[in-house]
Amino acid sequence: MDARRAQIPDAARRCFLRDGFHSTSVRDLFAESGLSAGSVYRHFASEDEMILAIAEENMREVLTLVHTAATTRPGDSVGAVIAEVLDLASRRSAQDDTARPAVPAWSEALRNPALTQQVSSLLGRMRSDLAEVVRGHQESGALPEDVPAESIAGTLVCLLPGCILQLAMLDPTLVAGVTEGVRALWPGPAGA
Repeated sequence: MDARRAQIPDAARRCFLRDGFHSTSVRDLFAESGLSAGSVYRHFASEDEMILAIAEENMREVLTLVHTAATTRPGDSVGAVIAEVLDLASRRSAQDDTARPAVPAWSEALRNPALTQQVSSLLGRMRSDLAEVVRGHQESGALPEDVPAESIAGTLVCLLPGCILQLAMLDPTLVAGVTEGVRALWPGPAGA
């Protein structure tokens, strides 16, 4: 059952990459997945639910990585944490082409309140976990305490969409040095 549920967003992702969100019909999704309408609708009530599932799947690893850094690796530098996130985004984009569907999904979020809420929730979780990492750095003196941790975390979250946008639209080698740049901007561990 779980494999079938995963098969549907994978097929939808391929259709969306090939034809775009609005040019993809539900018939296209049935044909691409090799499943009947009943099988697809048993798992997803609409195309919008598939888009939501794809967005969540694309962010799941990133959220786990940031949460793990915030809760179990408090000594990691902010640069190391963000570099790891950007490395993950680059790897996933190279393996599964996750960057290209992200850009139209963001556009779709402008007209789809449920998708807007989902993206906002996912980024809010990431921002919250990064704020914990930042607080550790502020307490150690590695980052200034006169700026709220949430503001610094919000700034760091802004780096991810910029990287994804460039991976989707440009030659991925153009962002290859970004992780080294992030580490250079925030080099020290929290205890330094």
